[in-house]
Amino acid sequence: MKILLDECVPARFARSLVGHSVSTVQKRGWAGIKNGELLALAQEEFDTFVTVDRKLGTQQDLTKFRIPVLLIRARTNRLEHIRPLAGELLEKVSGAAAGELTIVGS
Repeated sequence: MKILLDECVPARFARSLVGHSVSTVQKRGWAGIKNGELLALAQEEFDTFVTVDRKLGTQQDLTKFRIPVLLIRARTNRLEHIRPLAGELLEKVSGAAAGELTIVGS
């Protein structure tokens, strides 16, 4: 599965998503692009979009996009806080539906 990490997710988190092809918004040259345009770009090349941006689900009508969005809910977006959620994310990624927000963590 091809996974895109939002720019607010530490790039090193990609190492925790073993078995998947993971890229970052920064590597794609998409840093600074607004969420709607970013999701439109992501849906053309990726299977899943991962973010820690809690506002994304309310700011965007995700039903307009053909890509699932997984929201990591952790104390902060620091690697030590989101890395423990990698297993849960990997469990949920295959069942995540396009145009929907799937919550990972509490």
